[in-house]
Amino acid sequence: MRDTRESRLLLVLLIAIAFALITVDIRGGEDSPVDGARQGAATVFGPIESGVSAAVDPVGNAVSAIRDSGERHDRIALLEEENAALKARLGSDDRSRSRLKQLDKMLKIAGQGQYGIKGAQVIAIGAAQGFSWTITIDVGAKDGIKRDMTVLNGEGLVGRVTTVGPDTATVLLASDPDFTVGTRMESGDELGFASGQGDRPLRVELLNGKAEVKKGDRLVTFGSQADRPFVPGVPVGVVSRVDPSGGGLTRTLYVTPYAAFTKLDIVGVVVEAPKKNPRDTVLPPKPKPTPRPTVTVTVTPSAEAPVDGQNQQEQ
Repeated sequence: MRDTRESRLLLVLLIAIAFALITVDIRGGEDSPVDGARQGAATVFGPIESGVSAAVDPVGNAVSAIRDSGERHDRIALLEEENAALKARLGSDDRSRSRLKQLDKMLKIAGQGQYGIKGAQVIAIGAAQGFSWTITIDVGAKDGIKRDMTVLNGEGLVGRVTTVGPDTATVLLASDPDFTVGTRMESGDELGFASGQGDRPLRVELLNGKAEVKKGDRLVTFGSQADRPFVPGVPVGVVSRVDPSGGGLTRTLYVTPYAAFTKLDIVGVVVEAPKKNPRDTVLPPKPKPTPRPTVTVTVTPSAEAPVDGQNQQEQ
């Protein structure tokens, strides 16, 4: 349409009619005379709007998905944190179970030997007093701990108390080169002295140079006068090697200790000695020997082999 005077008059007229219809519709409310026309337009254009809306909805869903993905990420992060916390709790529970197991074994030894013990936890290791193999435990004079008391755990002899503070004590481990304890062979009266060698087996000098000893024999503490520093009957270790007897006054053994000195956690200080020497009753049960399978070989004569009688007839 060209821009002429007639076209401009027509445009003004249409705008005036539109304003008039809007005014009538607003004033008429629900009884508006153009309500029917509006409903008809809705009937005609409604499906088109629905189609356009359906086309636009995936975009809206994508936006919602992005927003929800952020929320899901937060939830995943929260779950991961909760999972990590749960694993930490399980880890601490595992440690608690390990400590309870150690405590149970130690109480079993104390019961078998009739030792009165004070349980303690290792809180430090190292040269607290200039010694190379020591530990610090979380009990001291306030708990009735005194110098030269025997220290054990659920496996056997750990050491002896050397220094006591109000709340802590230092223990010299049996693996220290300055450590010496009197020993007795299981099921016998062969006596000796065991000395520490650091991370190597204990060295034991038997007083009887002609004593019959073999690998696998076991030793316990002999005990000290007035049970200080050592009470009797505490498991020491198992003989791992025996030096050949050279006719000397003593005989040298090497003993693998029961206690693992590099993995100490729960220990017990013997604050009351047994009224009677437990001797070998505290030692663990001997391991059962592993049966060795025997193989029987049966030789079956070959069917093709000639019989002696047949050989004689052929000859």
